[in-house]
Amino acid sequence: MIKVLALFILLIAGIVLGPVLAGKQGYVLIQTSQWNIETSVTGLAIILFVALIVILLIEWVIRRLCRTGSRTRRWFAGRKHRLAQKHTNNALIKLAEGDYRQVEKLMANHADHSDTPVANYLLAAEAAQQRGDEIRANQHLERAAELCTDNQIPVEITRARILLAREENHAARHTIDRLLDVAPRHPEVLRLAQTAYLRTGAWSALLDILPSLEKEQLVTKEDAAGLSHTAWLGLMEQAMASGGSEGLKQWWGHQSRKTRHDPRLQSAMANHLIECNDHEMAQVIVMDGLKRGYNESLVLVLPKLKTANSEDSEKLVRQLIKQQGSNPLLESTLGQLLMRRGEWQQAAQAFNSALAQRPDSFDYAWLADVYDKMRRPEEAAKMRREGLHLTLKKYPDQ
Repeated sequence: MIKVLALFILLIAGIVLGPVLAGKQGYVLIQTSQWNIETSVTGLAIILFVALIVILLIEWVIRRLCRTGSRTRRWFAGRKHRLAQKHTNNALIKLAEGDYRQVEKLMANHADHSDTPVANYLLAAEAAQQRGDEIRANQHLERAAELCTDNQIPVEITRARILLAREENHAARHTIDRLLDVAPRHPEVLRLAQTAYLRTGAWSALLDILPSLEKEQLVTKEDAAGLSHTAWLGLMEQAMASGGSEGLKQWWGHQSRKTRHDPRLQSAMANHLIECNDHEMAQVIVMDGLKRGYNESLVLVLPKLKTANSEDSEKLVRQLIKQQGSNPLLESTLGQLLMRRGEWQQAAQAFNSALAQRPDSFDYAWLADVYDKMRRPEEAAKMRREGLHLTLKKYPDQ
């Protein structure tokens, strides 16, 4: 209605003012060095109006063209984004199928236009590593590092995982050590650290992360105890390799009282000292541990000791039998110690006492040797038959 009213007003104005202005249009002269343009005021107004319409039309055309270009760019960008998402979804399906070649190809294709380009490149790197293509894996890793400027932890975790897969264990450990400085409680970093430290023999570092592994529930309490024992054994091996018996004893003296009083570590330490032919120090450690409390692993070391004062070990075993009561391990150990001293009658009694509680092929063999020394061949032969029968019964396929 407003447009119609405006047109009606303009029409009335034209009808009223047209005749009035018909004879009073005025005169306009536009003069240049080469041209003279003469027209009326009305003609100039029409020219200006037409020029304005042309300018507005050109502006409209240019604006439409620019808008079309922007829409085209948005369409192409959206198409790449849609393709990237489609390829990512397909790559996840191929990952479940184990088709790593397709996983790498789909993850890397249009990865820059996906919602998670860093994740795409990291998965592509791991897929390339699974195929054994180290060059492509490195390229994808570097591209991910370029895109991930604010948080390099995912990139470094993937790098460490790939290095471990290549068995470049020391390089992986270097990467993991840096990660532990910035993310000491990260579960995947701790898992990778456990693997790297076990492979490289970094036993002190493994002991340092064990509390975190257990706190993050990455290992059970039993597994943590097993890893701790493995680490301590590794440290003993290193001390023995570098300094022999003296280096081992020096290392042992620097440990905490809690460590030195651990029966499992005491037995391991004694075995290492026996390997170094230091039986006297091994006996000191074993007897000190058994005086503090009964432990089977320490008892098992006693027959291996070759010292001048083996009577001390025998007295300790007899004392343990009084405290703990007779059991097969203590009776067998006593029998072996008595054999070493040539106390054949008492040794036979000890072995018979052990065998009465449980049959054992080793005890049968030792008792047979004792009967040989006592010139009782029939009984010795009988013990060997019993031991052989027990062995065949225990290992029927051998």
